[in-house]
Amino acid sequence: MCNRESQTSSGDGMRLKHIDQMRAIAILCMVEVHTAAIIPPSGITVGHPAAFVAAAFGGMAAPLFVTVSGWGLHRGAQRRFSNGLRSEAWLNWLLPRIALLVACQFLVNILLNDERGGRFEWQTPGILTLLALAALAAPLIVNLSLRARGVLMLAFIATPLVLGDLAGPDWGWWTRVGSSGVEEWFERLLINGTYPALPWLSFMFLGSILCDIEDNRRNSVLWMSGGFAVIGISMIQSARLGIPFALTEGDAILTFFPANAAFLITAATFVLLTEALLSRFSVEGGDKLAFIEPVGQITLTIYVAHFAVLGAAAMCLEGEPRLALIPAFAITIAHTLVWIPLAQLHQRHCPNISFEALLRRITS
Repeated sequence: MCNRESQTSSGDGMRLKHIDQMRAIAILCMVEVHTAAIIPPSGITVGHPAAFVAAAFGGMAAPLFVTVSGWGLHRGAQRRFSNGLRSEAWLNWLLPRIALLVACQFLVNILLNDERGGRFEWQTPGILTLLALAALAAPLIVNLSLRARGVLMLAFIATPLVLGDLAGPDWGWWTRVGSSGVEEWFERLLINGTYPALPWLSFMFLGSILCDIEDNRRNSVLWMSGGFAVIGISMIQSARLGIPFALTEGDAILTFFPANAAFLITAATFVLLTEALLSRFSVEGGDKLAFIEPVGQITLTIYVAHFAVLGAAAMCLEGEPRLALIPAFAITIAHTLVWIPLAQLHQRHCPNISFEALLRRITS
């Protein structure tokens, strides 16, 4: 079972401080990269340092988000398995969670719809439908050994090598978020959307592994060592071939759309590093990062809410010239950081008004 020294009590029982901090960092990075995409500054190319920094934060956001979600699902599944719950109880836990995640995905798509200057079609599968699939898989993997889950994680990481053109390496954004009919929708959900199950469920397996190796840091260090070796080889290959090391999409060693194996290994390595550092700091650093923990307790709520803000911004800015670098940067940072005090106020005054609280009520 998952154990940690640094815990706090809450309506959920015992919360792990460093996991809430990881969730907070993940959602804040997501807010940052999504805001930068809706309010891009003028004159910034993919090679500009500002673009590289934004892409780096964005590249870590989704892997962190899926990993900590996988950690939470595995922890919850372990609790339910240890209690010997029947299949009916499993369904009572899973179905509301899956339904809420899918409903929130469609809500996000409507809030940032392409017809109003946004980036999604109403039916676009995304990271929340990915988490719904992860929830569906949780009972199936809870009894698997650590070794079996490690093998499955590596198999999912390797799927881009097998999928090839099926993953849509040459696709533009609107092809990736669009789908005509049920068959194409499931293709986007499983193999060639923004966050398809193949290969993104690899981070769910990583979360379940982290849950079980937290008392054995040697395993984590071994995984990181292998990951950094791959990163080093990738950087050498980039220099040797004269192609970019990382791009959101296009011809590069690491690509996000679609996520290739080099990106997945790099992201998993930095997820492991982040978890190790936060875990150690939560014990040795006291409460210095406690101020971001409320953000980590309402990540789904913030995820949906920030798209409401960005949807309004997209409508206002549609057809307008891009902002200069400084104003665009200031707005992006302000919109990212404002969720910290908002989350603190929320947890202090109305903690039971959130998607997380709703989920607790309908699954209790």
